[in-house]
Amino acid sequence: MKAIVCTKYGPPEVLQLQEIEKPVPKANEVLIKIYATTATVADCRVRSFTVPLAFWLPARLILGIRKPKKPVLGAELAGKIEAVGKNVKRFQAGDPVFAATLQNFGAYAEYICLPEAGLIALKPANITYEEAAAIPIGARTALHFLKKGNIQKGQNVLIYGASGSVGTYAVQLAKCFGASVTGVCSGANLDLVKALGADNVIDYTVGDFTQKLEMYDVILVAVDKFPFPVCNRFLKPEGIYLNVTAVVKTLPMLWASLTSKKKIIVGETPPESVEDMNFLKSLVKAGVLKPVLDRSYPLEQIVEAHRYVEKAHKKGNVVVVVHEEV
Repeated sequence: MKAIVCTKYGPPEVLQLQEIEKPVPKANEVLIKIYATTATVADCRVRSFTVPLAFWLPARLILGIRKPKKPVLGAELAGKIEAVGKNVKRFQAGDPVFAATLQNFGAYAEYICLPEAGLIALKPANITYEEAAAIPIGARTALHFLKKGNIQKGQNVLIYGASGSVGTYAVQLAKCFGASVTGVCSGANLDLVKALGADNVIDYTVGDFTQKLEMYDVILVAVDKFPFPVCNRFLKPEGIYLNVTAVVKTLPMLWASLTSKKKIIVGETPPESVEDMNFLKSLVKAGVLKPVLDRSYPLEQIVEAHRYVEKAHKKGNVVVVVHEEV
């Protein structure tokens, strides 16, 4: 089968199209014919080995010393189950599904085997495979952090980076939970964030955008370019700060945690929850949640897809088509 293999750490050009062996499902696995996957910031960081210096050695030990231990990247996908192992009960051949494979990657290929108990859910009929492929990571991340924020109806929520993958889902989910949402993004994406349901949108590229901010019960930072000391000024005395991309708490964050009633949540990885996958599926099925797609590339153009993601201007998600829908 065709697959994109990461031959070493480096620029997008290290991704090469190769023929590898098609997997065979074990007794507890399903074989999925992949219709679509995504090019994410996480994929780009693994490929280029872009990690904080303090985590360089442990990351090398985990990911691979000279090149990725798992050479086929890609962590989310949508497709159709082609075969099931003899012990599989949840799924059957022909089921359309979407899934995450964060532990072993492998979605940059025509086929993949995943455990039946993994992060797999039936694809809602009202979205395409391309849309479904963009749900498992960004939407789960947004859901996890917003649940940690314990958002209540009527609360004032600020989402910085509202036009990215996590941000577009966070806006929709926060509205679903009954919050009043302010989204911060560039001027080019104001209409998009408004269309997702944001009550207010602010262009961070025009003047000092902080002059337009209010006081918020919850601040979610989806793109780590909004310094915590500034955020802290606009967080209510018992407010909750959520940072999706920060790895550890900075000294100002630790100080705020110790000297106030504010709650600071960073450096968390969403649990591998099938319940969350099914909850998101129900929201999509009900029309409450919709993936935002920016661009779509064929598998053979994965290098161009990674180049585009690394420009850091994508709206929502970038999809890679592996098989055309039929």
